[in-house]
Order: sequence, then C-alpha cells, then structure tokens
Amino acid sequence: MRVLGAIDLAPGRTERDRIRHVAERSFVDEYGHTHTFTWRTIETWLVRYRKHGVTVMHNKPRSDKGALRKVVPETVLEAVQAVLPSFRGKSYRLSHLYRACIERGLLRREQIAPNTFRRIVHHYEMLKTDSQAATKPRLAFAKQFANQMWQADTMVGPYVQHQGASVQVRLIAFIDDASRVVAHGEFFLAENVDTLICAFKTALYKRGVPEMLYVDNGSIYSSKEITLICARLGCLLCHTPVCDGAAKGKIERFFRNVRESFLSQTLDLSSLEALNRQFIAWLEDRYNAQPHSALGLRPIDRFGLDLSRIRFLPPSEANDELFYLEENRTVKADNTFSLKNIRFETPADFRNRQIQVRFDRNHFERVVVYYKNQRIGLARRLDPVANDRHPNISSF
Repeated sequence: MRVLGAIDLAPGRTERDRIRHVAERSFVDEYGHTHTFTWRTIETWLVRYRKHGVTVMHNKPRSDKGALRKVVPETVLEAVQAVLPSFRGKSYRLSHLYRACIERGLLRREQIAPNTFRRIVHHYEMLKTDSQAATKPRLAFAKQFANQMWQADTMVGPYVQHQGASVQVRLIAFIDDASRVVAHGEFFLAENVDTLICAFKTALYKRGVPEMLYVDNGSIYSSKEITLICARLGCLLCHTPVCDGAAKGKIERFFRNVRESFLSQTLDLSSLEALNRQFIAWLEDRYNAQPHSALGLRPIDRFGLDLSRIRFLPPSEANDELFYLEENRTVKADNTFSLKNIRFETPADFRNRQIQVRFDRNHFERVVVYYKNQRIGLARRLDPVANDRHPNISSF
C-alpha cells in the first residue's frame, strides 16, 4: 500500500510516468530490509487494487492447474491400446510405450510430454488387466422404468465380403437398462461418427428417446456430433470411467450372447446386407422375444409395461435435422453467409448477426438456419443473376 500510495505523489504527466518514477525508488519494510519493484509489478498491483479493493501480493494459481489442456485421456488410451499388442510377451517400460506412440503418429511430442504421459497412464490405470479392473467395488443397479437409460457400445464382428475383399465389420448396439430390450443393433463396415449416428437414429425411431445414454470414452462417443444430438433431444450423455468396460455390464453381456448364440451359427457372410438381415431376425425373434433370466419376462413385454411413459419423436419433416452437424456463421451485410466455400442467402433478414447453420455433412443438400435455437427456415444458394433487378429493389 505504501508503494501504491507513492504513485499519487510521484512526478509525471501520465500515470505510467508516475509508476516508472516509483519503480526507481527503494522501500524499507518493517524488518529494515530494502526492496525495489519493477514498473510492471507496480502496475499489476494497481490494477488488482482497483478491481478487488485489496492488493494481492502473490499471483493466483491457474484455474486449470493440473488439468489436461492439449490432450484428453481417451486419446492417450486409444494410443496405448493401439501399440500394446506389439509389446506382448516382452518386457517394456512406459518410456517404450510413449516412444512407440510418437513414432506411429498416434501422439505428438508437443501435445503430451513424457512425464504427462506417465502420469495419465498411472492415474487412469490404463495398463491394468480386465481381471484387475473387475476387482473394483461395484453395486448392481437397474433403472426402474424403460428408456430411463440406454447403454451403447461397439463390438468387433466377423469378416464379410465387400467389393471383392474380406472386411471385418463392427456391431453398434443400444440396450435398454430396465427392460433389456435391444433398441437397435447393426453391423457396419467401419466404426465412426457417421455409423454411430445412423444406428442411433434408427434406435430412436424404433424405441423412443432415452433419458440418458451411457457410453464409454471412445472418440466417436465423445464427439461433438453425438454431444449436440443428445443436447437437442434432451438426453443426458454420460461416460464410464476411463478404461473401465465392466461399468457397462448389460451391453457387454449382450455382446457375449451375440458371440455365443448368433455368431456361432452358420451365417451367410457374402455381404453386409445379408449379415444384417440375419442379425435383425435373430434379435427380434429370439433375443427380444424370449424370456430373460434376470427379468422372468420377455424383454419386449417388459418394455411394453412402460409404453405410456416413453417419449417418441413426433412426426415431422424436421426430425432429420436433429442429427445434422451445426456451425456458427456471421451473416454479411448483403444477407449471405459462406459454408464449405459456397455462399447462401438466409431466409430472413439477419444482417451482421450470428446464426446457427445445420447441415448433413455427407449429403450437402439441405442447409437449415437457426437463430437463438429457433428454426428460421432453409437457406438457398446465392444466385446473383436471379437477384439482378429484383422487383423489390428500385432501379436507378
């Protein structure tokens, strides 16, 4: 406070000149020790004093201290799981794993330092086996009503013929926690955001909207797209602890049933479509329609008991827009905006305002304009020739 008080009495035309003059002085504390302070330090104290009323001598710790800023645990987990098979049967250290992740391009040195990598792997127990993870204390739980929670996950499937080559497919499935009904399951050639959205959309139309979606920390289940879709649907998106597959016991048990009861049969693997036809028939005629040992009822019958509570998507042409990608755009003075290097006109006057634009990134045909979460309408591609001498614009 003595240093700040000296600013008012220091000579100088401006406040910065007075602060620099004070920085040239020496101050003696109550113990007789002499101190000098730089002008930047004095200026920082003055700003804090004016803002908070009390000078804070020590810098406040960062609000994100100890948090990961350049990488998420899921990315590290995927990299570790990708390189671990090459170390099986060999003795290795974490530094070897880290070097393998860097060399394969799964992680970057500027993204995560060796000490950070070591800390994340230890903290989330990424190298523990499934048997060790199973010893964690758990409580058996079940939701009271259907569609209170769905569990979702991906399973590696068989090889099918596709364009003259054998391709290993992936099964994406959604199971209801209370009734054990599988809302939908489908095999895909790849596991990505597009296939997840496709399976999720079909499940919603078949079984309604869940209140909660319980998934792991895989990249597709943590993507921006699935987060936006759940927010639009009013569905809470929850993630299991990292490297803890046993937390989704019901969907894992269903996958075991698929391996033992469905994939053990003689199947037609000539195409993906043939495999899915057989799987849907098995799913609806056998799994959902046979008594479940934990319920004593058929899953489809248990699901029907709560049919009055289930919220379905209302019939609407705009339902597909719930699954579109969304980006913000600022409308120019001529009431246009750019998207994928294409200029569009807004359906209403939103000059110099920020709007939300929803579109299907795979089928770039419909571009829908939203403003403050309200649907405005479809945008149309700019046609400058058609706008020439528009009847609403007077000629000169």
